[in-house]
Amino acid sequence: MQPAPRILAVDTATRCCSVAIRAGGRLAAETTVVSEQTHSIHLMRMIRETLRMAELDLPLIDGFAVAIGPGSFTGLRIGISTVQGLAFAGGKPCAGVSSLEALASGCLPWPHGICALMDARKGEVYVGWYRDGGGRLEPLAPERVLPLEEALQPMNAPQLFVGDGAERLRERIRTMLGGLAEFAPPERSLARAGRVARLAQPLLAAGQGVDPQLLSPRYLRASDAERHLHRGRAGNAREVPESFHP
Repeated sequence: MQPAPRILAVDTATRCCSVAIRAGGRLAAETTVVSEQTHSIHLMRMIRETLRMAELDLPLIDGFAVAIGPGSFTGLRIGISTVQGLAFAGGKPCAGVSSLEALASGCLPWPHGICALMDARKGEVYVGWYRDGGGRLEPLAPERVLPLEEALQPMNAPQLFVGDGAERLRERIRTMLGGLAEFAPPERSLARAGRVARLAQPLLAAGQGVDPQLLSPRYLRASDAERHLHRGRAGNAREVPESFHP
């Protein structure tokens, strides 16, 4: 049986900047900063510090993992391009992990539905619906970017909410769902690269990592420039999952 890969993971999808090392199938070191500054200011310093805490040198890393979105357009580009550069230089594979899935994974185990909500601004949220499938997350519907009311529409069973969107909109969610809504502790709503590394481990261990150049951000919606370009065109209808019983 091959040893678990040594993984360096990065999550820059939100105002949290997080770096983690996973070695021997466990979290070896993690550094997380919550800042309004651009992540490019401190990401490389955090990578060096996290490697130092894990007592590893960069050439000993077997693979890289990164949160690919949804999230901040700028933050995602910084994290993905940094991981691409490091992986390309070392000839190592990469794995991209959903930001919403990483958030929800921090709530396992949980007997009911898990709803990861990230603030998408413009009156919308990024939303992912999941349930605990025996210690592994099972998605209940594709990830979406929606107004809160539409995101909550299919919910007719108890839900655990997590993410900065859940924190910011807590009272509105309570008003709409009443006793069906429960909320994860605030610290679980922070992006953590250790979760990204844990989700990426089975892929990298199975040799299913990808070439760094194949990593791409998952925005879920167009940038402001693209939205302006397509303003007025048809196709504004939204898909909302049917009601489900997590």
